[in-house]
Amino acid sequence: MNMDRTPSTIEVEFLGAAREVTGSCFCVTTRGANFLVDCGMFQGGRDADARNAAAPDVDARALDFVVLTHAHIDHSGLLPRLCARGYRGPIYATPATIDLVGVMLPDSAHIQEKDAEWARERRDRGRGRNGHGGADRRPESAAGRSGAGDGTQPLYTVAEAEACLRQFVPVAYGDTVQAHGGVRLRFSDAGHILGAAIVEAWIGAGGGERKLVFSGDLGQPGRPLMADPTPIADADLLLVESTYGDRLHKTLASTYDEFSQVLTTTLPRANVLIPAFAVGRTQEVLHVLADLVRQGRAPDLTIFVDSPLATRATEITARYAATLDRESRDLGAWLARHRDRVRIHFTETPQDSMAINSITRGAVIVAASGMCEGGRIRHHLKHNLAREGCAIVFTGFQAAGTLGRQIVDGATSVRLFREDVRVRAAVHTIGGLSAHGDQAALLGWLSAFRRPPARTCVVHGEQDTALRFAEVVRERLHWTSVEVPQRGTRVRID
Repeated sequence: MNMDRTPSTIEVEFLGAAREVTGSCFCVTTRGANFLVDCGMFQGGRDADARNAAAPDVDARALDFVVLTHAHIDHSGLLPRLCARGYRGPIYATPATIDLVGVMLPDSAHIQEKDAEWARERRDRGRGRNGHGGADRRPESAAGRSGAGDGTQPLYTVAEAEACLRQFVPVAYGDTVQAHGGVRLRFSDAGHILGAAIVEAWIGAGGGERKLVFSGDLGQPGRPLMADPTPIADADLLLVESTYGDRLHKTLASTYDEFSQVLTTTLPRANVLIPAFAVGRTQEVLHVLADLVRQGRAPDLTIFVDSPLATRATEITARYAATLDRESRDLGAWLARHRDRVRIHFTETPQDSMAINSITRGAVIVAASGMCEGGRIRHHLKHNLAREGCAIVFTGFQAAGTLGRQIVDGATSVRLFREDVRVRAAVHTIGGLSAHGDQAALLGWLSAFRRPPARTCVVHGEQDTALRFAEVVRERLHWTSVEVPQRGTRVRID
């Protein structure tokens, strides 16, 4: 990472989410300060573990501050590793984001520690040991761990994640904070998940001031729970996401229709599985399911939310109920009066989760992870994927290389717990609940700029998608300076 504080130059280095969807991390080098926007994990693909072990590729001690756009792990997941490597400055985020990472980062660390423990046991068995008397099993600190990526050491520990949380500084929507030296920040609602923010950064002063805008992840207008993304008027340099920049989502009305059909046809004879991100997506799915019952378009439901993290995230969402849209508040009041119509069970222990496997019909099972890469959803897939009467409903993006992507792309069998499992269940992809804006929504948000930014960088999209969206922006908005950086690219403005 370049740390040359050239007086007249602002440089942005793309360390992740460049021609790919995950690993969001952008390093800004200026005369007044050096800072990161996001520090996320890479997810999906065979090399994700090795890439996370080698990241973040920055000098942690040379950073003055960090900005976090929202809580999702592909944006926040490597912050504890950064702090363990010597970063001691503030991490600016919205209050809701801080509450969410307060449960998400320790949960991520717990998974890291468990995975590392299992990897060491497999290694020891491969060396002829029975697991007793092998190498020291205590997690090493992130500062002292190698980047080999063999999985035998966690990326960071629970203790390191909890220490990282003490560095967060809250910034409310609309407030301006003097982050460091000549850098001011303002957060605006991105409409993606609870607490998600668009970040505006003013660098310098007077006639030499330049404005950088980081879209973060932008939501789809008109979605349940979340407000629409905040329009931004101007920027000298804009980084805009493109997750769904090459397609249009189904309407919310068609999403309700599809969900209604799946529930009414499947539940009398089998179960409905919904892999869902614990933060954001689970809460939206619960909203839609309850609303369908309220409208008489679905039978009374028994729903299992099988993710302790989703349970905590739902509790946090309830604390911010006053910030949600009016429809969500009305539905919450209806649910309080009709708890017998929508029976929601939040499972905690592994025993509670395993008990669900004895249910063969009538259950809606919402479980993490949303891309089926880990968590309890994999156990439920093992018990239901091969049953012809069951339905698997995907409501979110499935990154290349993930188990969820394999199923969506039509795999006839998948590997689960060292076994080949046939895919006989019906597979549905319902796009109207996406937390990311589609092509029309992204173009609509960009159209609010009074004039084209001097430079626009398209990020957070798979390569073909990002390139196509950049082309669409040039064609339809007539913006001439639109580029798609690769990882390691450095973009400068004077």
